[in-house]
Amino acid sequence: MQSKLSDIELITETLSGNQSAYADLVKRHQRFVFTLAMRFAKSREDAEEIAQDSFIKAYRSLQNFQGQSKFSTWLYSIVYTTAMTFLRKKKLDTSSIDDENNFIQLENQSGGFDNNSAENKSRSYYLNQAIEQLSADDALLITLFYKGEQSLEEIAATLGIEPNNVKVKLFRARQRLKEKLERNLQHEVKELL
Repeated sequence: MQSKLSDIELITETLSGNQSAYADLVKRHQRFVFTLAMRFAKSREDAEEIAQDSFIKAYRSLQNFQGQSKFSTWLYSIVYTTAMTFLRKKKLDTSSIDDENNFIQLENQSGGFDNNSAENKSRSYYLNQAIEQLSADDALLITLFYKGEQSLEEIAATLGIEPNNVKVKLFRARQRLKEKLERNLQHEVKELL
């Protein structure tokens, strides 16, 4: 079965003409690519467009993947550059006065096997809410490190900066996230009392 193959094996299969192997790569990474795209986009439609464009660009450039990093790192760098290009183009095209109304909450889907499902959903809700309040750069770092489980070196390769720089930026992003969470949860506690 194709899904048991590693990313490298799926890439080799794709390059030898097996289109379903690339479909398996897309299925394997689509959720996180979309989550990453949502960190930049203000609407679900824009995020879907960024994700789709990223997968198309990755497919067209697949023969250039050298395997020096994980496929996911290479793919996420494509998502990052695609999102930046998309946002620059969108700023030039139009600027909507309704942007504040276009935010969409991403629900963190749980497998349903958690004993404390409601508590986990509540944590996810507040965490996602706090991440959305961060700058795009901070949200990207938090997403890549915690949700994408990428190392500092992989994030550095994705963003084209030094690993030590990533470490410092991630530390600062975590501090800002902590402040947002404390502020948001303090407000929630007051509402309960």
